[in-house]
Amino acid sequence: MDLIGCATYAIPFFGEFADIIWAPISAIIFFLSFGGWKGALGGIGNFIEEILPGTDFIPSFTIMWFLQNYRRKNMNTPARILR
Repeated sequence: MDLIGCATYAIPFFGEFADIIWAPISAIIFFLSFGGWKGALGGIGNFIEEILPGTDFIPSFTIMWFLQNYRRKNMNTPARILR
C-alpha cells in the first residue's frame, strides 16, 4: 500500500491530483486492514498524510504492520519469574 502511495509521483504533476483520489481509498483500506480504534485513528492519520503535499514518503502501512506484529509477538512471550 505504501508503494502505491509513492507511485502516484511516477508521472510528473500528476502525483498531487492522484492523491486526492488515493487518500480516501487508502484511509478505508487502512481501517479495514487494522480495524478497531487503531485502524480508525491510523486511517485518519493516513488520510492526512496522503492528502498533504510532500508527505507520501512516510510508510504508514509498514509502520503500523510492524507495531502490530511486534506487540503481538511480545504478548505471546511468557513472563519471567524473578527469584
